[in-house]
Amino acid sequence: MCCKMKLDLSGLEPATLHQHSDHNLCDILSPSPSFKIPNDTDFDGFQKAALQMVKPAKGTTTLAFIFKEGIMVAADSRASMGGYISSQSVKKIIEINPYLLGTMAGGAADCQFWHRNLGIKCRLHELANKRRISVTGASKLLANILYSYRGMGLSIGTMIAGWDETGPGLYYVDSEGGRLKGTRFSVGSGSPYAYGVLDSGYRWDMPVEEAAELACRSIYHATFRDGASGGVASVYYVGPQGWKKLSGDDVGELHYKYYPVTENIVEQEMVEVSA
Repeated sequence: MCCKMKLDLSGLEPATLHQHSDHNLCDILSPSPSFKIPNDTDFDGFQKAALQMVKPAKGTTTLAFIFKEGIMVAADSRASMGGYISSQSVKKIIEINPYLLGTMAGGAADCQFWHRNLGIKCRLHELANKRRISVTGASKLLANILYSYRGMGLSIGTMIAGWDETGPGLYYVDSEGGRLKGTRFSVGSGSPYAYGVLDSGYRWDMPVEEAAELACRSIYHATFRDGASGGVASVYYVGPQGWKKLSGDDVGELHYKYYPVTENIVEQEMVEVSA
């Protein structure tokens, strides 16, 4: 004798669907989120204008130059947004690997994230190929990544400086995917002032000490004239043995180094004569 048993599964059905089985499913589910698209024929132009409207005012001074002994890299340490100074101790020279440095100008979060990302990719390249990535390759890698994100609001103006098998290399890379090779660069709101000092004092055959002093002096004068730059002037040297930090001087103390206080000589002092 065969006995058939029927299981009651009605208790396992969703309560909402069970109670409203006669209604349309679309009426039960919540409507999908939506937003209105701007009524503009030039959407790309609208996007750029909107990004410019919400883009915060930033400022910095970074520089790097190649000379006979290697590369000198220098930067200030002030983080600001408009007239507000948020920090005086930002590390704007990022150590990508022992032979490669990157500088920060633009959005601090953008620069720090993508430099860390570049450091990971450079390490993976070294593990896969059993040799360090070249400065050219590292800068091209970063430029390709940033080019794929162009128009999405990134704000990056960086220099990639390092030493590889071919010698010193220096490249400028920005958030639009642009990439330039050169021997002297300065990036940031204080760069016009830094260029003025750097161009007037630059020589190819400088010793390391003179090049370091020129880099420090260029950063100082930029911080003196540019309100968005300040803090500490950090100077790095990149040579055949890798990078080395040479100095980190407070620009307030550097002011009295370049403009020492001198006593005014009084030629004739008037004294009140008592009656």
